[in-house]
Amino acid sequence: MARDNSQQMILFVDLGTGKTRQEDVSPEMRRKFIGGNGFAVKILYDLLRAGVDPLGPENAVVFAVGPATGTVIPGAAMTAAATKSPLTGIFIDSYMGGQWGTELKEAGCEALVLQGAAAEPIYLFVDDGRVEIRPAAHLWGKKTSETERAIKEELGDPRVQVAAIGPAGENLVKFATIIHSTRAFGRGGLGAVLGSKKVKAIAVRGTGGVPHPYTEKILEYARRTYDEMLRQPAFAKNIPTFGSTVSVAGNNALGILGSYNWQQEVFADAEKISGNDMVNRGLRVGHKACASCIARSAIIWRACEGPFKGATSRGPEYETLYSYGSLIGNGNVESIILADRLSDELGLDTISTGAVIAFVMECVEKGILSAQELDGMDVRFGNYRAMLDLLPKIAAREGAGDLLAEGVREISRRIGKGSEYFAIHVKGLELPGHTARGLKGMGLGYATSSRGGSHQDFRPGPERSGKFDRATIEGKAALVKKNQDMTTIGDCLIVCRRHSEGFHGAFLNERYVELASLATGMEFGLEELTLAAERIYTLERMFNVREGVRRKDDTLPERFLKEGIPGGPSAGMYVSREELDTMLDEYYQIRGWDPETGVPTESTLKKLGLSN
Repeated sequence: MARDNSQQMILFVDLGTGKTRQEDVSPEMRRKFIGGNGFAVKILYDLLRAGVDPLGPENAVVFAVGPATGTVIPGAAMTAAATKSPLTGIFIDSYMGGQWGTELKEAGCEALVLQGAAAEPIYLFVDDGRVEIRPAAHLWGKKTSETERAIKEELGDPRVQVAAIGPAGENLVKFATIIHSTRAFGRGGLGAVLGSKKVKAIAVRGTGGVPHPYTEKILEYARRTYDEMLRQPAFAKNIPTFGSTVSVAGNNALGILGSYNWQQEVFADAEKISGNDMVNRGLRVGHKACASCIARSAIIWRACEGPFKGATSRGPEYETLYSYGSLIGNGNVESIILADRLSDELGLDTISTGAVIAFVMECVEKGILSAQELDGMDVRFGNYRAMLDLLPKIAAREGAGDLLAEGVREISRRIGKGSEYFAIHVKGLELPGHTARGLKGMGLGYATSSRGGSHQDFRPGPERSGKFDRATIEGKAALVKKNQDMTTIGDCLIVCRRHSEGFHGAFLNERYVELASLATGMEFGLEELTLAAERIYTLERMFNVREGVRRKDDTLPERFLKEGIPGGPSAGMYVSREELDTMLDEYYQIRGWDPETGVPTESTLKKLGLSN
């Protein structure tokens, strides 16, 4: 029997004492922060004090579903997770598909908050809102799929949904992930935070159904939306066939495919790691989809020949083809399929891991690091075997892997010798496969992202599509702010980017108003929805301000500020310091943040109801 919204709760678990408590969600909280990441950042901001150690017991992790999660609304199978990142030292949120979030909601939880730390390895079993803390010493050291199978067998229920860390999380790798059936809370080291709390996994079982106050209206909306989406070639054929892998060839054609640690943005072997070639060679063997997903973008790839024959993975998607492919000069797609699978099993973020390896390769190329310092390994661009050998070393913090497990910023800080110039990160978070030089708005998007080097706050689509001139800074401050408003609301409801951005549009509009009103059961207007987005994004900023972030931190890697793209269709493009400063001035004015410091003004906080 489905609950109504008033019966959903926030469940707090103190891992040190084993005590739990429940809090109801107030109508004001629902209206002002909506759900998902809105709930997560509000809870974290209220719980944490400035300066807490991300890997200490004082840190907290919040898992939160949105009002759309688990309904038949297209793309509504997502869950948010947020914490203070051990990689960046600031706010991080991440989003995972699959069934885990729906199960959490069916268990009566809108948010699960983990505080403190256990003394010994444990896993949590959330069973219809009741929490069991179970010993997990026998699971410690296991890979993620092994852990999932073992817990389901132990609980005697194959329907239980499990999210687990791998060895990387146990060993506090700063970019460790949390994995649920190959879906991931991928960025910023959430897996390391669970590892620091000695939490191997969270198993969830719910039988209470998902609350949706407008059942018939939601069904009508879903039918209409599914029909509209399936009339679009992208959803009917392209995405289910290729997923995001076609972006490899597309970005390479524009001259904006990060290659050789962003020394270049054209990759000669791009076609070999592109979705078109992978499909033509018969590497595509199927696809998976989350519940209520029309995009079906999770392609299953299998290596059909060569030394990695038989390697199979749900993925790689574009970001992994970039990070384990062009970024390290690797045109062997079979090795990328294997690396993607290994990363899921070990619990490694493929973006950060590939960026770390690419950075080390450039250090070797420039004589800053030697083979002796890398356990005798030949870590040079194009050597995919070295990449594969490094993955378990990083996850185990074995040998050179101990340093690499710290992330690009910290590696560069320790070795110095001018490596800071090509340490490609923003606020400590390594960059994904979207240029900040050939898409000038993307440069501002990275600089102002709450997470750091993330493409999930501001999206590359508006510029990459050609709808906005990617070579100019004019109008980019407004573009970035408006797109960030859209992603903020999408992450609160929570709806997958493929459906929100891909169907509803890059900016908040009446489609989002209808979606928010149906999902929450509360009537919203466009102005109020925009205000909610501004409130939530500004609270993320205040979290980071409390940790010391100021305007000086809203910057880009030196290479991107000083060095034009060396060749190809985007040759010569970059974002100068002066251009970035101009965009920041305009952006802060639009946001109501102080132009000198980047701190939200008191009048802005008052307008948003955040002054207390």
